[in-house]
Amino acid sequence: MLFHVSVDAEDPKRVAGVIAELWDGVALPFPPVIEGCWVAMAGDDRRTTVEVYPRGTELVEAEGDADGYGVIGVRNPRSATHLAVATNLGIEQVLAIAAREGWPVKYRKRGGIFGVLELWAEGTRMIEVLTPEMQAEYHAGLTVENWQGFLKAVGVVA
Repeated sequence: MLFHVSVDAEDPKRVAGVIAELWDGVALPFPPVIEGCWVAMAGDDRRTTVEVYPRGTELVEAEGDADGYGVIGVRNPRSATHLAVATNLGIEQVLAIAAREGWPVKYRKRGGIFGVLELWAEGTRMIEVLTPEMQAEYHAGLTVENWQGFLKAVGVVA
């Protein structure tokens, strides 16, 4: 079970705000790791959270009995990090948010199994947004057994 994940952004407050809006949650400052960090909190029973760090933040292990901390490193414009998030909003509402922010968005069907709205935060970080209908497809189709069957069908040994 995933409790939280972190991503980076040029404007952490803005990106956290949009994620919080998709969840009907809240965005708040999150200064423990590095200045300028924001957090989107869903307010759900799992306490689902996304920490949004300034672009280029690298987490570093601290010496001794201290918490890891953040430092600014390379500011790569792209990353493999992405999120798939549930929303209670409909497709048109998500499209309106993307239009308001000036962020690319499009509907995609992943492997013929489930749909997502590919929302590109700041044009560089992918957030797969799943409406209630898309969530039902995801839950029905993306199972361990189905994935193992897919791997077998394409000749990949797990």
